[in-house]
Amino acid sequence: MSFREILQQQQRGLEFMGSVGVIGLHMVSGPLVGFGIGYGLDYWLDSGPWGKLVFLIIGIGAGFLNVYRDSRQLLRRMARDEARSRAAGEAGPGVPEAGQTPREPRDTGDEEARAGSATPASRPEPPRVGQAPREPRECAAPGHGVPRV
Repeated sequence: MSFREILQQQQRGLEFMGSVGVIGLHMVSGPLVGFGIGYGLDYWLDSGPWGKLVFLIIGIGAGFLNVYRDSRQLLRRMARDEARSRAAGEAGPGVPEAGQTPREPRDTGDEEARAGSATPASRPEPPRVGQAPREPRECAAPGHGVPRV
């Protein structure tokens, strides 16, 4: 992955974080603005708590509507970016590159690292309820003779 690709990926992450932050602000700002308008109308018209109550409810509704719209827009943008990256042939997070299994280490030239990793097929199954425990064996990692169960 080149430096430019890393910067682009970080920029996309920051854009998504900014969108999520705006969603949180909409949850707070809608009711606050509604309450402020209601407070001002109650003061001006001397109408008691009714303006505050009505505009607070309207503000809560507006906040939820803004959150719904922002969430839909964010999900669309994420799906569009994912489709674009798949079309470009980029491997997304958690997706193995061509010819690799998820647990296989990348080819770093380090044979010891490759020898020490166990694939799920080579791991022994844990004992089931009612079975006798297995005999301890030597650890597969080279260089130490710590018994493992």
